[in-house]
Amino acid sequence: MEEQTTDLKDYLVAFRRRKKQILTATGILAVISVLVALLLPPVYRSSATILIEEQEIPVDMVRSTITSYADQRIQVISQHVMTRANMMQIVEKYNLYPRQRKRETTEEILDRMRKDIKLNMVSADVRDRRSGANTVATIAFTLGYDSETAAGAQKVVNELTTLYLNQNLKTRQQKTSETSTFLSEESARLSEHISEIEAKLAEFKEKNAGRLPELAGLNMQMRDRTDSEVMEVDRQLNVLDERKIYLEGQLSQLKPNSPMTSASGERILDSDERLKSLQAQYVSLSGIYSADHPDVIKMRREIDALKKETGGDGDMQEQAKQLTRMRSDLAMMREKYSDNHPDVVKLKKALAALEESHKKTLATSSDAPKFRKPENPAYISMQTQLESTNSELKTLRTKRADLKAKMASYESRLEQAPQVEREYLDLSRDHENSIKRYQEFKAKLMEAEVAQQMEKDSKGERFSLIDPAQLPEKANSPNRPSILLIGMVLSLGGGFAYAGVLEGMDSSIKSSKVLAGLLNAPLLSVIPFMENSEDRSKKTKLKTSLVIGAIVGIALILLSIHFLWQPLDVLWYMIMRKLDVWLG
Repeated sequence: MEEQTTDLKDYLVAFRRRKKQILTATGILAVISVLVALLLPPVYRSSATILIEEQEIPVDMVRSTITSYADQRIQVISQHVMTRANMMQIVEKYNLYPRQRKRETTEEILDRMRKDIKLNMVSADVRDRRSGANTVATIAFTLGYDSETAAGAQKVVNELTTLYLNQNLKTRQQKTSETSTFLSEESARLSEHISEIEAKLAEFKEKNAGRLPELAGLNMQMRDRTDSEVMEVDRQLNVLDERKIYLEGQLSQLKPNSPMTSASGERILDSDERLKSLQAQYVSLSGIYSADHPDVIKMRREIDALKKETGGDGDMQEQAKQLTRMRSDLAMMREKYSDNHPDVVKLKKALAALEESHKKTLATSSDAPKFRKPENPAYISMQTQLESTNSELKTLRTKRADLKAKMASYESRLEQAPQVEREYLDLSRDHENSIKRYQEFKAKLMEAEVAQQMEKDSKGERFSLIDPAQLPEKANSPNRPSILLIGMVLSLGGGFAYAGVLEGMDSSIKSSKVLAGLLNAPLLSVIPFMENSEDRSKKTKLKTSLVIGAIVGIALILLSIHFLWQPLDVLWYMIMRKLDVWLG
């Protein structure tokens, strides 16, 4: 058996043989396509365009505290707007999805609505104020909604637009208010911190008065100056010590009472000399007379009177002078040596012995010591100079002690200065940094308050509705002409496909060529198909059906064009107008 090849003639024969099935399948599919195009529910889309306007006041004068990008803010606003509560409120307010709400859950309804809401950004090439580079920025956005009714789409878009505009104002005012509140609280906290640091600084300065770093130079100058003063006082003390020794030497060579002379030029004895002379005479007279002798009694009375006048003991004045001199020497020696020095110990013992002897002399004396007032002018002058020198020495020693204490204080301040400086610098640095941060926050707070007022007055960046939602005049979807065209093409293809399937499943012999191939032998003759009355009747009915089907199809196509695309009268007018243009 030879393999049979299929050529174009065979396809044409098969088409003539299966044309009934092809037309039937194509017609059924075409009707289905038309029904689908007509019965699909219309979807109306209404949209609004919102422009993102920049702030009216120049950025150089007032800077907004909201620095995020527009698309980011829009996404954030969308999350606030498309909440469960807002969406369900819109669904119930406008009775959206009435059929779906009967059989679907709330979450499914919300998902369906979110899918029907269309948010699209409108971008443009701009120059970024931060970096100065060209970039793409969002300058506007459109809000759309798909609904089965035109009025419903418009109402929902208007509602969404209102929510977006209000939420933008609320978000911007809330952010500026939060920024101002934060900066105000931070400024108050820094102010309290500065007050605490200032209190610590005041307490530290009071506690370390004189040891502060800024006084280090002054302390060094005062220490050097005090040291110079101490050296000067030491020099003066040395001079006065030498003068004192000289005056004491001169004073020891003078007698308190100057010798007196009579008119004849004879020397008159003073009280001490007369006392000594009378005592000598009394001894001689006592050897001659008895104690009751009038001369002895008279002399004894005179001696007693002189003793009272001179103090009773001639050595008492000398002891007093020695006590004064030794005490002065001990004071000078203590300035040079410690109390344990051998010379100091020896002098202290001698002074103690002399004081004890002087006390005994005073105790054994019948009357209190009555020193005779000096009468010698030279003695008085020398004694006055010595007392003045002692007074100056005492004053200088006191001054020297004060200067030493002052210099020790300055040295102590200088020694403690590094530690005090570290603590003081820490407090000062903290104080300066806090003041700097406080000033920065106060400046930012003022800017934030101005920005907040700008937002309240709607002078900042804002959303402006430049194209409100309109009532859709025609459905956005489905595209019925496209569905109809595709349906017709698919119907025709489906008819041929159906015929091809039937032809493939039919194993009968349909031509002499096939029969000759099966028998592998030539045919003697071929008897053609002869129609009878029944065949002619079927052919007539088929033609009638085809004509009726064509008329119905053309009518359906015209109706589809009229209702789904353009009214036929308008379309006819457009065609005639174009013909007039073409024909000139």
